[in-house]
Amino acid sequence: MPDRLYLSLWLRDFQPDNMHARFLRLLKTFPFSRLRPGIASLRVHAVAESEPPLLEQSFAAAPELEEIVRIARQYREPDCAFVVEAWWELWQWESEWRLLPSRVALWCFGPEFENDIGDHLRIELGLEVQFLPQMSLPQGGRMAGSNLRSVVRLAEELDKALPLVRRQLWSESGENFAALVDTALRQTD
Repeated sequence: MPDRLYLSLWLRDFQPDNMHARFLRLLKTFPFSRLRPGIASLRVHAVAESEPPLLEQSFAAAPELEEIVRIARQYREPDCAFVVEAWWELWQWESEWRLLPSRVALWCFGPEFENDIGDHLRIELGLEVQFLPQMSLPQGGRMAGSNLRSVVRLAEELDKALPLVRRQLWSESGENFAALVDTALRQTD
């Protein structure tokens, strides 16, 4: 099964009383898909992701981001986490390269939520392969580079929008993502 790529964010003075506002700022900064607009769902978890969700709400119509956070504010406990599922656009191969909606999940972790790496906000960007040069495909390096530039632009926008202390791009596999990119670039047909 392909690994996923994540961008984790740590914020200055992140607390239960400001986590919803910081989550809203993340949502407002994120470049959601214009080809498939709207938020698909909101989930609220307590204590750990392995626990059943306290809330799981799907949206047929595109809700306002403030409405999403208004619903999440009903859960103020520091051991809650919120996840919004939606789409953003990435270059994808389907017999040719096309800019298509790709699933994304945006997380906000309460300070007491069980979280292996202790990040406050996390973006599940998509499958790792979408960001690795696919040298066996025509223009595979260029298109993966474009997808990576989208991540870099997003990180720069988040630097401006949030009081970041640290950010980290990482792979579900735990491997060094920069090394994976380098290895893919060195491969030949």
